Amino acid sequence: MPAKIEVIKNQILSDNWFVLRNFTYELTTKEGGIIRHKREVYDRGDGATILLYNREKNSVILTRQFRIATFVNGNDSGMLIETCAGLLDDDSPEDCIRKEAIEETGYQVGAVEKLFELYMSPGGVTEVLHFFAAEYNESLHTSAGGGVDDEDIDVMEISFPQAWAMVKDGRINDGKTVMLLQHALIEGWLKLDPAHGC
Repeated sequence: MPAKIEVIKNQILSDNWFVLRNFTYELTTKEGGIIRHKREVYDRGDGATILLYNREKNSVILTRQFRIATFVNGNDSGMLIETCAGLLDDDSPEDCIRKEAIEETGYQVGAVEKLFELYMSPGGVTEVLHFFAAEYNESLHTSAGGGVDDEDIDVMEISFPQAWAMVKDGRINDGKTVMLLQHALIEGWLKLDPAHGC
């Protein structure tokens, strides 16, 4: 049953880059009571991310770049290892992720598989992230990657066991990336111990 919401105030606090709004709303509870909340909501648009993987090499393509939000919240270097990703802007999710893959990683991917779409931080950010996966090989490596304009992105090809070890020891701590690596393991696309098939 949908919640009954009455918006009392919808105020734009900033639209300098994306849009930050202050909402005051009343929520009718399932018991019939009314709760008033004040919340800030950040609308940065929706995005897409992709895991590039190679079954034969048992490897993945990841990126490393500076992320200011992690820097101000305990990541001393500010560098984050993650799957290729970007905002949709006016593109469809599939068009967006194809463009991001070539710009960031240098791989011109063929068929992409849509996995799911998720709200990543629903307490205060509107973004829905569309998750994709695609197989890569060297024939698809058509440019150096590294991003465009003001981006400074390192491209990393690493074995799946190494990526998994990096999750376990905290070197990979980006949510979307961990979810995609877990998905690849569950689906059997990649193996932790290729010699033993597991």
